[in-house]
Amino acid sequence: MPIVKCPNCGKETEFTGNEFRPFCSERCKLLDFGAWADEEYNLPTEESSLTDEDLDAIEKAQQERK
Repeated sequence: MPIVKCPNCGKETEFTGNEFRPFCSERCKLLDFGAWADEEYNLPTEESSLTDEDLDAIEKAQQERK
């Protein structure tokens, strides 16, 4: 049977037949869900601000649609 590491605690556990997979236990599953619910998982983003030229181009494009 495949052995995997729990993504929360790192403990090795069997994948097949484990009702909490890929976690080792209900506790680790709930801890991970809590972190997700608290928005602790996120992807890095690049902040960009629009220049006056960008805003003018957007306004022009909107007016052309009308």
